[in-house]
Amino acid sequence: MKLYYSAGACSLSPHIVANEAGIELKLEKVDTKSHTYNGGSDFYQVNPKGYVPALEIKAGDVLTEGPAIVQYLGDQKPQSGLVPPAGSAERYRLQEMLGYINSEIHKTYSPLFNSAILPETAEERRAYLKKRYKYVDGLLAKHPFLLGDKFSAADAYLYTVTRWAGFVKLDLSEFANLQAFQKRIEARPAVQKALKEEGIIK
Repeated sequence: MKLYYSAGACSLSPHIVANEAGIELKLEKVDTKSHTYNGGSDFYQVNPKGYVPALEIKAGDVLTEGPAIVQYLGDQKPQSGLVPPAGSAERYRLQEMLGYINSEIHKTYSPLFNSAILPETAEERRAYLKKRYKYVDGLLAKHPFLLGDKFSAADAYLYTVTRWAGFVKLDLSEFANLQAFQKRIEARPAVQKALKEEGIIK
């Protein structure tokens, strides 16, 4: 399998999940500004949506959207426990959390990366994110991971998008449980490996 990624983007989440599961992926870096990869190939030919992540399962079979990809990867190694069994109540809790991160946190960051954003709009988006993080911080006050005492694909996703806070001047220092969570996740060997493979750390 091949993962099309951009360093530190939301594609870091499935990269971490694959490492945690012991799934070996071929990595293909995408230039998200020019929408090219491999020295100029058209990324739109891989993913017509034009963004990462995209997982090539086999030639001509490409899966897109991070929440779907992490569940697919977890299902390839059910013994990893990264995603609960399909049909279980726990699986729906995972999907609930992936949906929350995707719609309420991930997508709220997007306009903050636009240099043309109006200052008042940026402040409104930061305030919105803090409301959403307050809920997450409350969950992390009860247990070390989003779904309880075990690392899941949702934790990889939350860690990935929360890394962006510093880039958009979002101060999350008031959320002590979230801060501790970020440090805990970053210390995991699979996460360190993904950060090194993407060139984020040496």
